[in-house]
Amino acid sequence: MRHLGVLRGAGTLVSHGETVGRADYEFDGYLMRPGEVVASGEIRMTPAELRSAYGYRDLSLRTDDGRMLGVRLSPRRQDSPEDAAHADIHDGLPAEKDWRR
Repeated sequence: MRHLGVLRGAGTLVSHGETVGRADYEFDGYLMRPGEVVASGEIRMTPAELRSAYGYRDLSLRTDDGRMLGVRLSPRRQDSPEDAAHADIHDGLPAEKDWRR
C-alpha cells in the first residue's frame, strides 16, 4: 500500500438527487495494487445535516471541482465531534497519477 496524497475541499452531499447538505472534506488516497485506488478521511457538516446524512443510503459527494465521489459513512462513535464523520470513498476517485502529493 502506498500513500498517493490528499483530496480536500468542499462540496454537496447528495442521495438520489436529493441534497443532504454542504460538506468540507479531507481524504487520504492509497494505491492498494496497480489500478486500485482507495481513500478515506473526514467529512465535516453542520451537526443537524450530519445527523440527517446517517439516515440516507447511497450517498455521494458532488465536489465543487466537479467530481462525484461515492461515500460510505462509518458508524458514529460517542466520542466523535458532532460536526465530523469518518468516510470511506468507494467510487469516483482520481487515477493514481492525478493525486496531489
